[in-house]
Amino acid sequence: MTAEQIIAIIIFAGMFIAIMSGKVHRYIPALIGGAASALVILTLTHPGPENLWHVLRLYDFIDLHWWYGKHAAEAASGGGLEITGVNWQTMVFIGGMMVMVEGLAAVGFFRWLCLLVAKLVNYRVVPILITFMLLSGFLSMFIDSITVLLFLATATIELARLLKFDPVPVIIAEIFAANTGGSATMSGDPPNIIIGTHFGYTFMDFIVNTGPIAWIGMIAALGLFYLFFRKLLARPPSDNSATLPRQYPAPREAILDPRLFKIHTAIFILVIILLVTHATTGLSVGLIGCIAAFLTLVAAGKRAGHILRGVDRLTLFFFLGLFVCVGGLEATGVLQMLAQAIGDASGGSIIIAITFILWISAFASAIIDNIPFAATMAPVIGSLAATQGFGLKTLAWTLALGTDIGGNATPIGASANVVGIAIAEKEGYRISWGRYCKYALPAMLIVLALCHIYLVLRYA
Repeated sequence: MTAEQIIAIIIFAGMFIAIMSGKVHRYIPALIGGAASALVILTLTHPGPENLWHVLRLYDFIDLHWWYGKHAAEAASGGGLEITGVNWQTMVFIGGMMVMVEGLAAVGFFRWLCLLVAKLVNYRVVPILITFMLLSGFLSMFIDSITVLLFLATATIELARLLKFDPVPVIIAEIFAANTGGSATMSGDPPNIIIGTHFGYTFMDFIVNTGPIAWIGMIAALGLFYLFFRKLLARPPSDNSATLPRQYPAPREAILDPRLFKIHTAIFILVIILLVTHATTGLSVGLIGCIAAFLTLVAAGKRAGHILRGVDRLTLFFFLGLFVCVGGLEATGVLQMLAQAIGDASGGSIIIAITFILWISAFASAIIDNIPFAATMAPVIGSLAATQGFGLKTLAWTLALGTDIGGNATPIGASANVVGIAIAEKEGYRISWGRYCKYALPAMLIVLALCHIYLVLRYA
């Protein structure tokens, strides 16, 4: 390897170790790694300024096709070997959805939905487990799984205190359902957004290809968690309390402003429609994110500033630093070397390539956050498809399922896991590694095995 490749790998490895340590917010090592990678690209690669310009990709914003029609991300699916750099489609879309979700939360949408579901099952704990898993999986198809866990875990703890049950099993099941349901669409899990925007795939591309196995896996997970937790959750309250359903909060109590509630719900439905139809309309997901944010802020009026302050800007900084750091690996040729190694190991067999990418992605995502892993591997599979002749879409669906499902295995495998566990601990319910992995790891292995069978039968 060349000196610049060794330096790029050291920078990237240092960033990963710092993120995994959890001692500082992940945006800090990502930005430091991005800045160091930019310096390496500028000074050690040839031609440095041109390579850095292609990594930063600021010119995307003045390209009409980036906003409408076949946007610039599709270039990666054509060439496969060019520098793809910062994925602004991912960042703009996630930022816009964050604004929309803040608007929904401000009018009580998520609390209303959780209370409504609990009321529909007459506040019985085991049915709450099942329906909240389904709700988590369904919402994660359209809203970032991180956000889904943020509000669903909070609502679960509130219900647990009212109904006198341990919320930890339900939260573990919700985490698993969010990551599994999120694998069904492009807008579900962040790895899918990265993969979809990188290669120019549509919402319907994911629905048709990853959607079927995602919900087969969801049904399997539903049965597993029911077997795991039905006896534990069916135990009567320790204090023999007999609270009647009419004494629980009514769903309508969560609605703070009925007029704004209807407006923000309508915006949410409109955005879902735009996502489902964006292959037909030609709207890029970046533009859809902008539409979601604009309509939310207009509807909020004087409360727009409060909504903007609630947006998680640090996560957007994390994505920026991460993409530049991965761009350093691209510009120095490290990712091309990795793609070549995978191609050589597969021996030209798509079945071996599927097996290798799926299971390596899953176990790697179990020990490191699946977002940086997906960002790293997206250009690798693009290069692999271009040099080895494998179907790019087959590799893309394999990577998406591997990172999404594999992220379920440990408490740090996906951002949704970290958020759900943090909320539980903040409220006094500690979820240890042992307790989490006892249930999530075997469920992950079973669902991943189903994904493997599906991928081989359908695409090999």
